[in-house]
Amino acid sequence: MIGRQIDYWSTVYRRTWRGSVFTSFVLPMFYVLAMGVLLGGFINDSADMEGAPTYLAYIAPGLVAAHAMTIATGEVMWPVLGMLKWHKTYFGMVATPLRVSDIVAAHFCFVLFRIALACGVFLVVLSLFGIFDSVAGVLAAFVAQLLIGMAFATPLFGYSAGLANEAGFAVIYRIVLVPLFLFSGAFFPVANLPAGLEQVAMLTPLWHGVDLTRMLTLGAVEPALLLVHLAYLGTLVAVGWWWSVRRLSKRLVS
Repeated sequence: MIGRQIDYWSTVYRRTWRGSVFTSFVLPMFYVLAMGVLLGGFINDSADMEGAPTYLAYIAPGLVAAHAMTIATGEVMWPVLGMLKWHKTYFGMVATPLRVSDIVAAHFCFVLFRIALACGVFLVVLSLFGIFDSVAGVLAAFVAQLLIGMAFATPLFGYSAGLANEAGFAVIYRIVLVPLFLFSGAFFPVANLPAGLEQVAMLTPLWHGVDLTRMLTLGAVEPALLLVHLAYLGTLVAVGWWWSVRRLSKRLVS
């Protein structure tokens, strides 16, 4: 049933890819150049960078993980609401032999494609700076981005499927996504946060994603912590997927 929706999603991408070029490929490199290269030239204390030889090598994995989050959330917020409220696309789909679970799965496949393309290009460009430990580590980090992105996409799909209007997205951006981007260890160790906030940061999905990506790209894998990251993110994906199907089903039959 997913295959029957390939034409739709390929048409969507052909018509919209130009508008996503800047945010998908150009904007992340601005962060790398401004913070990793220019600002990083003033930061020389490698003792506080968790094994990274330079500040660029330290923040690059965090930027990749944050990019996976950004791409994933962008594909399941306004697009989901639009397909329900403005374009009524989901209502047309469910009137066919497609099940709600098929519709959700196809949307998530498109999200995976977007994450893979954006993060794949990002990792290739970062590799040119010579900051990664090995090719195997980069490949593992690439696969990890799919998991990280889906850990955000699946619960936010469910959230979006239940909204009556777009006002709820401002709340997500202001009190969830922006703080996660700034305080989940992408730019500095969470140990530098005030007492108590370090533990809060370590409970967030982006911290798990950043730390997972960093250990893979730096070749400093801790097996026990690796399993914790995978279990945490995998659980979010599973629960979020179930919730998405449930919420969309309720919305389409209400």
